[in-house]
Amino acid sequence: MTYIVGLTGGIGSGKSTIANLFAELGVPIVDADVVAREVVAKGTPLLKQITKHFGSAILLENGELNRPALRQRVFSDEEEKNWLNNLLHPAIREAMLKQLSAQTSPYTLFVVPLLIENNLTELCQRILVVDVTPQTQLARAANRDQNNIEQIQRIMNAQVNREERLKWATDIINNDKDLAENLPHLKQKVLELHRFYLQQAQTSHVRRNP
Repeated sequence: MTYIVGLTGGIGSGKSTIANLFAELGVPIVDADVVAREVVAKGTPLLKQITKHFGSAILLENGELNRPALRQRVFSDEEEKNWLNNLLHPAIREAMLKQLSAQTSPYTLFVVPLLIENNLTELCQRILVVDVTPQTQLARAANRDQNNIEQIQRIMNAQVNREERLKWATDIINNDKDLAENLPHLKQKVLELHRFYLQQAQTSHVRRNP
């Protein structure tokens, strides 16, 4: 089994930026958001169940899931959100575990926005938190997704707060600064962690295979 480093952070923290820097170093990525899209891809049984429940209004013209429309439906309705989570979470978890178990590299980056909230920390040997202030989260998410502040705040409220997230961290990357000016520092930090994780994975492998 590959050594697993869980990467998490709140909305707008820049998880994708950090994950891409690890990917440039050849580290395989298992990304919960990618898996979540795959399990509800056009023609899948899960998408058919979602369409049956919510109606065809949550589909795009090409038959794919209209994710913003679905998000709008469930974030304002706790009962509908629970129905969707109960449907999707087991399937997403199963698909992620399958991908993780198929990895043969020394370590794998497991990118999950809700790593702590969904009790997936138990799968990880290390937990890397991308840390920013709530103010930065709001500003970045509003600029990136063209979402209104109220909706972003609801998403943030559904996630653990900054203090709780940092309690779980074994490693932290601060990504609060402007990306353009901070990129050299981020690359250096990722390279340092990459070397550390390779060392940890090797040590772990030796312990498992005396």
